[in-house]
Amino acid sequence: MSRSLIDTSAWIHFLRPKGDGEARARVEAALRDGSACWCAMVRLELWNGAAGEPEKRALRRLEAVLPDLEIGREVWREAHTLARAARTAGVTVPATDLLIAACAAHHGAEVVHADRDFDRLSAL
Repeated sequence: MSRSLIDTSAWIHFLRPKGDGEARARVEAALRDGSACWCAMVRLELWNGAAGEPEKRALRRLEAVLPDLEIGREVWREAHTLARAARTAGVTVPATDLLIAACAAHHGAEVVHADRDFDRLSAL
């Protein structure tokens, strides 16, 4: 089965009542088919921005069931390589997105997102 690393941008739409319906549907589909996963960087971003007890409860529930893609030494190396390639191409994206994209690539996962930076990275 393929994996879908859900980025923070997509989780935000999923967790908030007024989130974008298309992004929410992509997250729901990944949860339904069992491909949804995340990584420590995404969890950190979500906990950093968690708004209120309902979102915190949802994050605790997700932590109990979602697989975590490891960010080890190889992922960091891939993130560095991706950063250099992006810079060479004149593409500037946040370091967090570089790390998440590298983590997904390393583990053979698709990034489910609502953030154009990932589209820009995938075009490299």
